[in-house]
Amino acid sequence: MSPSPRADVLPWRPKAGEIPAAPGVYRFSDAAGRILYVGKAVNLRQRLSNYFQPLRSLHERTRHMVLAASKVEWTVVGSDVEALQLEYTWIKEFSPPYNVKFRDDKSYPYMVVTLADEAPRVMVTRNRRIPGARYFGPYPKVWAVRETIDLMIKAFPIRTCSDASYKRAMQSGRPCFPGQIGRCGGPCSQRVTIEEHREIVDQFVAFMASHDRSVITLLQREMKDAATAFEYERAAKIRDRIQALENVLEKSAVVLAEATDVDVFGIEEDELAAAVQQFVVRGGRIRGVRSWVVDKELDISSGELVESVIETAYETEQPPREIVVPVLPDDAPALEQWLGDRRERGAVALKTAKRGEKAALLQTASLNAKQALALYKTRRTADYVARSQALGELQEALGLDEAPLRMECYDVSHLGGTNVVASMVVFEDGLPKKSDYRKFAVHDTNDDTESLAQVLRRRLARLDEDETPTEAEEGARPRRRFAYRPGLLIVDGGQPQVQAVAAVLDELGIDDIPLVGIAKRLEELWLPDDPFPVILPRGSEALFLVQRIRDEAHRFAITFQRQKRRADIGTVLAEIPGLGPARSRELLRHFGSVARLKAADEAEIAEVRGIGPQLATAIVARLGGGRRREDGEA
Repeated sequence: MSPSPRADVLPWRPKAGEIPAAPGVYRFSDAAGRILYVGKAVNLRQRLSNYFQPLRSLHERTRHMVLAASKVEWTVVGSDVEALQLEYTWIKEFSPPYNVKFRDDKSYPYMVVTLADEAPRVMVTRNRRIPGARYFGPYPKVWAVRETIDLMIKAFPIRTCSDASYKRAMQSGRPCFPGQIGRCGGPCSQRVTIEEHREIVDQFVAFMASHDRSVITLLQREMKDAATAFEYERAAKIRDRIQALENVLEKSAVVLAEATDVDVFGIEEDELAAAVQQFVVRGGRIRGVRSWVVDKELDISSGELVESVIETAYETEQPPREIVVPVLPDDAPALEQWLGDRRERGAVALKTAKRGEKAALLQTASLNAKQALALYKTRRTADYVARSQALGELQEALGLDEAPLRMECYDVSHLGGTNVVASMVVFEDGLPKKSDYRKFAVHDTNDDTESLAQVLRRRLARLDEDETPTEAEEGARPRRRFAYRPGLLIVDGGQPQVQAVAAVLDELGIDDIPLVGIAKRLEELWLPDDPFPVILPRGSEALFLVQRIRDEAHRFAITFQRQKRRADIGTVLAEIPGLGPARSRELLRHFGSVARLKAADEAEIAEVRGIGPQLATAIVARLGGGRRREDGEA
């Protein structure tokens, strides 16, 4: 639980007049001198004043950080760009616990051509510091680089052997072993001179840099000339080179215009973590994909997250001319200048994309990021050590007598006050037990607190049946409703929702089941009759597990709500003369959702197969039109 402030003012707070109103970088540190957080500001006085507001008005995570700190120091710089560079340097040097953390930020494999060598070699590497080398990638997996190299050396036979093999072959006059089996095309294979090999290397690099089909056109012309001259063996070799290049092109999806070099970042985030998906597009083709997960220690904006992602992505990489991101950070011009300084020549443009091919690619990257975040959560939840740690942390934070081995979480969903439903999801030993999930239809109310009270009253009124075998037919085995009573009840909401459910527990005389509510925005836990929330440490396994349970209850409730809505719309459509089941299905298939169907006009509905203008008019009149927003959905 976050410590309660004894005073509303931090004793070490500097005077406002002492803080310069200039750009700079600041760092909070604790009594032991450990750097807790590093940030930058266009105006240091204005930014730091946000941390020194009354403690009760601060964001919970920020309050936790400033209460752990014992001082703040700052360094004034000359410009926004200098502030960005210094902040980046300090974050890398000190690894502050309250700054964004990057998980799975491993180095990715590249294809590299060692142009500084006498006979350049193509190979797979994760080392980005080979002098004079030309890099291509990154690639998602090592096998993807090797596969590309295998195809490319069939078209451009260049050296693949190690430096030791090359030196030994050149001294002895005997081909290197890869050359003997046709895997190396360098001078050590005794097939080409150093000058001829250099020319082939230049062709290799030029094709990898541009994927220009004109190379194939030239080879096709050479093949025809060889065939005309009855040099069939040479023509066959050129044919094989052409096929190899075609295979390389086929494996690189064309997504944008041929001259386009751009990196596209899809980001999916929640309160605790974010997943990043980077598409590397060169010559209009996706040349590499990179993904990683970010732990968010403080409640930062999407723009600040984008900034941290960009800084990490180009720590050792040279940025392209254009970078597409979901949202622009506040200091995008400074970030563009910082990126431009890391580029050999030319400026870097940081953009968003709202329409067109780049927007479509951004949407695909964002979809991949969403799936990556879901997978990350699933894998983390499935880890036995992490689950055990989470349950222990929950027991300690909530003051429970024992770890909550069975947790039930409840959520309410509705559409504009109609079709009110609720969900109950169950986690046992930190894992979902879907056989125990329950769905509830809520009647006579559209108030969230009253809906939760109604659902919990129905669930807890039959609590004793959990311990008593149900009646069974003669000869059948007795069946239990649930294995055992819940060790913790969780409701989606803050104090009002918790108090409503606590009243139900009192009403039913239940005093041995703990209750807690989780508020969405701050991820804080509320206990009955406690004016202060429990704040679990950011990044803790306990907070991660509680958030996962809450999200699962929300998903299950939304799914049930949609099912009821589809059933309701089916009944309404069936009442329209001339609109049978087949046409109703076609309508829903065409528009994809009930909301889009209700928002469509007569002309749009008339375009559906089997629906004419007259029937479209009847459908619009019956549905009423207009858009309504589902509670809990964007």
